[in-house]
Amino acid sequence: MAVPAQAEQYFVKNIDEYNAAARKLVAGDVIILANGRWRDFEIKISGKGTKAKPITLKSQDPGKVFLTGQSNLRIGGEYILVTGLVFLDGYSPTGEVISFRRSKDDLARNSRVTEVVVDGFSKPDRYDDDYWVGMYGKNNRFDHNHLSGKTNKGVTFAVRLDSKGSQENGHRIDHNYFGPRPVLGSNGGETLRIGTSKYSMFNSNTLVENNYFDRCDGEVEIISSKSGNNIFRGNVFHHSRGTLTLRHGDGNLVENNVFFGGGKDHTGGIRVINRSQTIRNNYMEGLAGTGFSSALTIMNGVPNSPVNRYVQVDNAIIERNTIVDSQEIALAGGADEERSAPPVNSQFRANIMGGSGDGELIRIDDDISGIRFSNNILIKGKSAEPIKGVNSKAVAMTRHANGLLYPDEPALKNVGVATGLAPVTIDQVGVSWYPKPKEENPFGRGKIISVMSGEDNLTDAYAGAQAGDTLQLAPGNHIVNRVIALDKAVSIVGIKQNGAAKTIISFARPSLVEIKEGGNLQLANLTISGELAPDSVGNSVIRTTSYPIQSNFVIELDHVTVRDLVVNKSFNVITLGKSALAGRLTITDSTFNDISGTVVQAAAETEDYGQYNAEYVDITDTSFSNIEGEIANIYRGGRDESTFGPHFKLVGASIKNVGKGSNNASGASLTLHGIQSGVLSHNKFIDSAPLKIVQTVGTPKVTVSHNEFIATPKPIIEEMVWTGGPRIDLSGNIFTTAKSK
Repeated sequence: MAVPAQAEQYFVKNIDEYNAAARKLVAGDVIILANGRWRDFEIKISGKGTKAKPITLKSQDPGKVFLTGQSNLRIGGEYILVTGLVFLDGYSPTGEVISFRRSKDDLARNSRVTEVVVDGFSKPDRYDDDYWVGMYGKNNRFDHNHLSGKTNKGVTFAVRLDSKGSQENGHRIDHNYFGPRPVLGSNGGETLRIGTSKYSMFNSNTLVENNYFDRCDGEVEIISSKSGNNIFRGNVFHHSRGTLTLRHGDGNLVENNVFFGGGKDHTGGIRVINRSQTIRNNYMEGLAGTGFSSALTIMNGVPNSPVNRYVQVDNAIIERNTIVDSQEIALAGGADEERSAPPVNSQFRANIMGGSGDGELIRIDDDISGIRFSNNILIKGKSAEPIKGVNSKAVAMTRHANGLLYPDEPALKNVGVATGLAPVTIDQVGVSWYPKPKEENPFGRGKIISVMSGEDNLTDAYAGAQAGDTLQLAPGNHIVNRVIALDKAVSIVGIKQNGAAKTIISFARPSLVEIKEGGNLQLANLTISGELAPDSVGNSVIRTTSYPIQSNFVIELDHVTVRDLVVNKSFNVITLGKSALAGRLTITDSTFNDISGTVVQAAAETEDYGQYNAEYVDITDTSFSNIEGEIANIYRGGRDESTFGPHFKLVGASIKNVGKGSNNASGASLTLHGIQSGVLSHNKFIDSAPLKIVQTVGTPKVTVSHNEFIATPKPIIEEMVWTGGPRIDLSGNIFTTAKSK
């Protein structure tokens, strides 16, 4: 950064020196923070700079000043420039990490934050909410910054319109790297929000341009626009679940954006609500989302809608967009008893649309006569019904140098996105001196550590292991006398002999493994026995710590036998506690015998706030016998519609004498409450309690098909909100009353 001539420079080495300098700043002054770690540093900076002579706060060297512990930054005044800082290893003691206001009465104006990093600076409790950036005032710029790894509730970046001094603000948000935001498992996981429903009748006039959204998976809305007259231009969405949603407010422009889904679940494009929205020259490819997360959704509205619901789409212009290799386009989406006002006075023209298969691409939920279609091409897939102005035509597409697909026919040069669209690249955003996170498997990245059988050898080996290491257990008995406090990714793997696992782990504590922050667990080729465990309340082979866990974690069991969990009346295999979310829990080719509790207990979030404990639970080719509790108990309550999960799969399983224990309160062999996606197929239930599925909000897609139920009651299906028939595919199942031998 150029330093204005005659500027006063303050080189400060501690908080007291900073505070002394900050009290006397005038236009052109520069404060330089010495390289190093500044712990518990709440920075306040304000003053009256000018366009030619801003007041500057910078690091001695870019990326060498680390704000740790309980630190934050508050900016007031005008023409303030902040650059070069890194927020790491801590969290803000207030509701924002970076705030464009020093106090309620001192808002930032004409100020800029550039080349600043906020990495994993999340509050310890995932449901303790805050913003990483709160933008107030007017004409501020936030550019070339790096925001990655927010794990707690609350918008990553919020533009606030809660005072006249922050409305019609003219802010610019550009060239930022919005890095991975993991699934929150609750509402409140947006990456960017502009306004709120309370102030949605006001214009924000905010420009969001040339940003890169990389794996932003927090919830259904990646961007939530809740104000008017905003521009979303030239942004790239890479493998991010959810959509750019025009949730509230009118007169917004969405143009030149690119969405690459890569076929990832729930990746979507643009959701249109409200009045006078323009959607043009956007490119969508490989988007697997449906419903509210479709490649393009034009919503139904609520008649005379209050500001916090769904204003009817009116006067929308949707033109020259390209949608290819995607799962769904939803017209009059979300139509129900409340959302009964279809789109009106709208134009849909010169768009190219192509599905990922030959099935239905365009779903129509209500009357679309209020949309005028013209010169649109459907190159692959079908429409739910013929639409005048949408012509089906096989068109060859070629990928151009900008990475996008275009039709080969010259006659279609004015249909779909323009050839001049140049998506911003990941190297053009964020900061050059801070690495962007890679997508890595947590397991198998380290060294292999051989562990001999015997007492406490496994815990000793774990103590010396690093993240990604594999503990390879020799055949024989391994006795564990201390709970393994898992705070890193580790694989514990047995060695097969003659094609069979001969490695046995017995544990003498209430649990074998306690998952803590940073823990990920992979088990393979093992037998785990509970015969040495004490008779303690809450026994579980694997459990989460009683403290909140910030990060999502993975549990994998492959060719694992678990047996003899009978020392008390409720000995579980896996117990997921409050404020913990398993991003993925997989069980493959495994066996569970003689267990007094439940195999997967994921029902700790019972307050009905839309929170839950597991995003994906996949169980395949596994046998369960003599389980007094359930195979799984998964719970997601409440009426919130902003999440995609939980997802559950049970395929190829054998279930014998499961769910009949006197302490099984549900009376079921499997309880799924509020899941949004479920597949239960080709399983055999023998002499077991019924499975129970409770449907709540959203549009759950659950299939129970081609299962055999022997001496087992039919599934219990309940609908808590939906007034129609059960929304479950029950097909191809066989029910017999014969007892098994």
